[in-house]
Amino acid sequence: MYINKAFVYGNLTRDPELRSLPSGIQVATFSVATNRVYKDKEGNRKESADYHNIVVFGRQAETTNQYMRKGSAVFVEGRMQTRSWESDGQKKYRTEIVADRIQFGPKAGGAPVGGQTNSAPAAAVASGASAAPAPSSQGGGDAIEYPEEEINPEDIPF
Repeated sequence: MYINKAFVYGNLTRDPELRSLPSGIQVATFSVATNRVYKDKEGNRKESADYHNIVVFGRQAETTNQYMRKGSAVFVEGRMQTRSWESDGQKKYRTEIVADRIQFGPKAGGAPVGGQTNSAPAAAVASGASAAPAPSSQGGGDAIEYPEEEINPEDIPF
């Protein structure tokens, strides 16, 4: 069995570009930057950045284009794909991540984004809370309402 799975968490390097296929399906493309901190042989701290091309289709493409901007944090889950084409007599290649799922990261300023583009928030699902955000008591933002009852570990069926 073979596995082609990619997980990337980083920041958008540019605003998403939204296009339509001849079939009418929406396609958004953008790039995500990730960084890595490590120490070299001499023990000096080094940092490097990698850039990933992302392609997302359908409703997620529309939502991504609507809410994401350059610098926004995003978690992308998908598969790696390399395309090739001819341009000016030369064969060109582009490796990209075709997204199955996009999750928005926190907004600038630390406030959480209202939700995900593909499913209910994991914390709300795990706790049994409603996936619909409740009004925040601090005004202006959306917050998830968590149940206030204690969870007894003996009640968990596994």
